[in-house]
Amino acid sequence: MPNTLTFAVAGAEPVTITIERAIIAGWTGRNTDAVNHHIAELEAIGVPPPSAVPLFYRVAAGLVTTDEAMETVDATGSGEAEPLVIDDGKKLYLGLGSDHTDRQLETHSVALSKQICAKPTAPALWAFDEVVSHLDQIAIRSFIRDDENAAWIPYQEGTLASIRPLIELIDASPSAASPSRLEPGTAMMCGTFAVLSGGVRPARFFRMEMTDPVLGRTIEHCYETRTLPVIS
Repeated sequence: MPNTLTFAVAGAEPVTITIERAIIAGWTGRNTDAVNHHIAELEAIGVPPPSAVPLFYRVAAGLVTTDEAMETVDATGSGEAEPLVIDDGKKLYLGLGSDHTDRQLETHSVALSKQICAKPTAPALWAFDEVVSHLDQIAIRSFIRDDENAAWIPYQEGTLASIRPLIELIDASPSAASPSRLEPGTAMMCGTFAVLSGGVRPARFFRMEMTDPVLGRTIEHCYETRTLPVIS
């Protein structure tokens, strides 16, 4: 079902976009060793390796959300900070999202584990044409904590130089339109970074930030995972 969200846009008026389709691009590392490292991280928790790289998973458009809290059926899920591209049919934008994934279900089906979780997204975007010339310098970091009063623990860190060029992913996407553009209403997360230490793990709070050192600006977002009671 279509999903309408409003985003702040750096240097411009806010934009309201109806998300018609959502895609998760997985296994998108530019470096083969880094991809294999992330595959090994997930294999360590029972997740089977992908059938191809990169791989494009389709999820419900309604999962994309700018809310600051999400509800899950168990506490095994964890976030993954990722660059996000959104095309509204007029412009292409770069944003920041988390491919939150149910790790217990992931051992059974990667596609289902992504479909069952909301995809928290920062409520701010940058015009893609303003950053395309220096995409590799844009950095993304994430942090986790289990208590709102605890210190944030660094969880992920990297630059877009370690992810396949976003234009390449856009053109390879099942929702590619004209060169370097997606079908109007498409939101696509473009891959993540390995965990810094301690392996993939759940946390109650997940914070992520994307920094552009050239234009001197940052997008940030934090969300809480709330676990629903399970009736057996």
